[in-house]
Amino acid sequence: MLPYLQLLRLPTVFTAMADIMLGFVLTHRFIYGPIANPEADPLLQQIGWHDSIQFVELVVASSCLYLAGMVFNDVFDRAQDAAERPSRPIPSGRVSVRSATILGSCLMLTGVVSAALVCMVSLQVALALVVTILAYDSVLKRTPLGPLAMGSCRFLNVLLGASMQPDWIPSLLSLPQVAAAAGLGIYIVGVTLFARTEARVSNRMQLAVAQLVMNLGFATLAWLVMRQPIVSPVAVPLAMLMVVAFTINRRSVEALRDPSPATVQGSIKVMLLSLVILDSTLVYWFLNIPEGAQYGAYHALVTSALVVPALLLGRFIPMT
Repeated sequence: MLPYLQLLRLPTVFTAMADIMLGFVLTHRFIYGPIANPEADPLLQQIGWHDSIQFVELVVASSCLYLAGMVFNDVFDRAQDAAERPSRPIPSGRVSVRSATILGSCLMLTGVVSAALVCMVSLQVALALVVTILAYDSVLKRTPLGPLAMGSCRFLNVLLGASMQPDWIPSLLSLPQVAAAAGLGIYIVGVTLFARTEARVSNRMQLAVAQLVMNLGFATLAWLVMRQPIVSPVAVPLAMLMVVAFTINRRSVEALRDPSPATVQGSIKVMLLSLVILDSTLVYWFLNIPEGAQYGAYHALVTSALVVPALLLGRFIPMT
């Protein structure tokens, strides 16, 4: 099974799960928590465990689509990997192209079906995500549009978590979920640009531009927290964002000093796992309200805990 787990890049799927947690919370307040009175506070909806099945279906949809994207990435890159990374599952012969294609197709179909079980908007977002994933893996990855396509995948993944809505406008495409999705999408544009030449010595100018883009993503998330404070304090969420930004910038500077594959790939691992912390920070910010502060902390801790299996699996399965 190890070659297939390596093909799937299994540790990073937990970042996709964290996106779904964030998107769902931003539109439904609680996955598990009090049944609020919407007349007392219009921001609170009548939410409880009766929505847990739809949440799980969205997690399954996101996870399957993410893993399918990892598989098709290696299917389309098999010639390049044979030259640069021959130890990967497909070029090494441990997984055949046919088996990988069947696995990726089954995962993609499962993801679409799972999204369709939630609602029509979820199905539409999932289909848009499928198109973007395949476009990136097959064509756009090798063009200047590659990082933007990957950022769009992350943007759509957050919206998938928020997609249990009656329509796109204004239900889905509104604050705060669009701004949160945009901030994370911009961040991933920078991470993708940072990782474009990870298999060889990277260009310092490219790394510097990537660092600038990632900081633009941080700025977007900070703007969201300050622009829409709800009724919760913003000092702690902003401090958490600053800690993540400091960590990422420190790793970026290290890579600028030493742009070798080992240093760059180590930085990329931290950048990917930091997505979970960014998601949990926004979850804490949005739910840290008097009516359910304890539930906000609970949701944020559960989201942050997704780092643990990612780290454990990352000891045996490469993330890049």
